[in-house]
Amino acid sequence: MAGISYLRFVALGDSQTEGLGDGDDVVGLRGWADRLAEHLAAHSPDLRYANLAVRGKRAAQVRADQLTPALALRPDVATVVAGVNDVLRPRFDADEVATHLEAMFAALTAQGARVATLTFPTRMQAPARPLSSRVVALNQRIREAAGRHDVAVAEGAHHAVITDPRLWSPDRLHASPLGHQRIAAAVAHALALPGSDDSWTRALEPVPRAALGGPRRVADELRWAAAFLGPWLARRMRGRSSGDGRTAKRPQLLPVSPPFSGHPAEQPTAGGVSPSAPRD
Repeated sequence: MAGISYLRFVALGDSQTEGLGDGDDVVGLRGWADRLAEHLAAHSPDLRYANLAVRGKRAAQVRADQLTPALALRPDVATVVAGVNDVLRPRFDADEVATHLEAMFAALTAQGARVATLTFPTRMQAPARPLSSRVVALNQRIREAAGRHDVAVAEGAHHAVITDPRLWSPDRLHASPLGHQRIAAAVAHALALPGSDDSWTRALEPVPRAALGGPRRVADELRWAAAFLGPWLARRMRGRSSGDGRTAKRPQLLPVSPPFSGHPAEQPTAGGVSPSAPRD
């Protein structure tokens, strides 16, 4: 990265790249891609950044809806992160998902962009544990496709800290502000950006055992089921997605401004829960 100055960064993906869990739809979403843009801009002040991600989208939809606009923006650095929404569907084909991801890798790198992607956590709690084998299969295909196109891979699957409850928002679907901060640091490290290192892999301070007590955990499970699982199942039954009718929050390349004060503080708390449910 030494001597390289990126000028156009474009992010493609679903809700995690859109930034859900880091801010909200009232004050605005920040998210790991915004944070990565801020890191890039610190070393490339002329950077322009677009975020085409839309929540709820599967890999095929990201390819169909976002790849052509991304190519039109001619990025010199891009991120492609998708596939978890596919994992959560009754019908899942890791090869099919990887085909869409690889098509995006190929098109962007052929145009000269430096591309980065992620693998996903495989350690899940009870409701989602049967999906672990799907995530393992998808991660392996992501690595293989990335290797064929010289795509940088941030390995979210290999580090225990990724499943720390404090890195996830209460909906169990999206990273918390601290989690988004760690993802941004992981991608920056994968891209070998100035100022990046492996500190994102290090464990947080231990949580007091009292914060994980049984009665509180049961109450948390009930609140989560009512507030998040129920609405998600209702959307599935109606054949709907949280991304229906939504467009990209930042479809054009724009200068990167400092993060606004409305974002939650980036301090870990004991109140989060680890990912174990659908994202969209």
